[in-house]
Amino acid sequence: MSQITLGLIVGNRDFFPDSLCEEGRREIMDVITKQGFEVIALSPRDTKLGTAETWEDAQKCATLFKQYRDKIDGILVTLPNFGDERGVANSIRLSGLKVPVLVHAFADDPNKMDITRRRDSFCGKLSVCNNLRQYGIPFSLTSKHTMAPNDPEFASDLQWFAGVCRIIKTLKGARVGAIGTRPPNFTTMRYSEKLLEAAGISVEPLDLSEVFGRIHRLSDDDPSVQERLVTTRDYIKTIGIPENALLKMAKFGIVVDEWVKDHDLIGTAIQCWTSMEEFFGIVPCTVMSMMTNRLLPSACEVDIPGLIGMVALQAASLKPSALIDWNNNFGDDPNKAVAFHCSNLPKALLEDPTMSYQDIIAGTVGKENTYGTVTGKIKAGPFSYARISTDDTKGSIRAYVGEGQFTADTIETFGGYGVMEIPNLQGLLRYICTNGFEHHVAINPSQVARAVHEAFSNYLGWEVYYHRG
Repeated sequence: MSQITLGLIVGNRDFFPDSLCEEGRREIMDVITKQGFEVIALSPRDTKLGTAETWEDAQKCATLFKQYRDKIDGILVTLPNFGDERGVANSIRLSGLKVPVLVHAFADDPNKMDITRRRDSFCGKLSVCNNLRQYGIPFSLTSKHTMAPNDPEFASDLQWFAGVCRIIKTLKGARVGAIGTRPPNFTTMRYSEKLLEAAGISVEPLDLSEVFGRIHRLSDDDPSVQERLVTTRDYIKTIGIPENALLKMAKFGIVVDEWVKDHDLIGTAIQCWTSMEEFFGIVPCTVMSMMTNRLLPSACEVDIPGLIGMVALQAASLKPSALIDWNNNFGDDPNKAVAFHCSNLPKALLEDPTMSYQDIIAGTVGKENTYGTVTGKIKAGPFSYARISTDDTKGSIRAYVGEGQFTADTIETFGGYGVMEIPNLQGLLRYICTNGFEHHVAINPSQVARAVHEAFSNYLGWEVYYHRG
């Protein structure tokens, strides 16, 4: 879902010059399409200049938007002049669309302030926003109150808004899968399915015994199993990994993929230890890594809220996410920490991924039962992070988001790991502890925290802390 379709509303007020709207509509349409958006908008044949001003205009705009309701991901309101706030608000209300709305206003030119060229969009935007608030329609704002469509910052605003639209479209009506139950010792992984359902996110469960039963129906020489073996070896270096372990991974991957497809799931969270190792003889990490790398994120330890954070970051950036532990301090630097997981990190995030065994639980269940981890150092570069948590006692969903940097610092360790640097990390950790958030956090190699914050807080109504340092 990389391309976004916008419903465009061009505001107008009749005692302002028509030329401003005529030129403004043409200019904004040109900018939007060049940015890669598809546009649904009234034409000059539908209403005066293709704008929405009167009650009749609003009805026509709403009818058009209803016709494309399954296609429109967001609405852009643009004001080449003051605009009619009722025409804008009524168009959205009558359409019935519950999508993000971005309000944009053209900037006046100080040298064109006579009666034939003055816009007053600066003032009109205030009136439009006032009415949207009266109507109970949530909306977003451009980075500057007024700006020309050809302003590079407006292009950035459009891409930011596209991320917001993708997050909302992805999460509303989302279906995610929970395979197995959380590890008994990790009560931190408790969450409320009911609160997620109320937010439009459904959880489809599958017992591990069913997975193992379906796996046993697959023979080693099944063409799909042999094909998956090739895919696995192409994905990651498997030197020293027993053939029997690779066969088990192939079968596990086939069963999970079929279940995901059959139930229209956009991601999974899996009981990755220790039942899997004790009764099946592998860790599922490589299978999960492969799914995440192809944008079907998979989270450890049946961490469904963690998975939703991965999904949101991925929707905003169109890049694979990962789920890591806030794991270790890094020397005496208060703004650095070690991120770690066993791991199932997607190879897109790692410098030189290799398949290995799970060092931590090998001593308990036997090394021979723990092959399948994806090990390597996380690539240096900027990243965003997000954590979602269901607060059952308050009946609400909470989250925190922010951005940081993975550094080039090296450490000698195992699993998937990296050194991250975050401004005022101690303040963030204090917030996490004080508010009882989990030890997992979703990460993504992008800078999309602002989009995630906007989507969660403004359109989903969640309580969100945005850590800015």
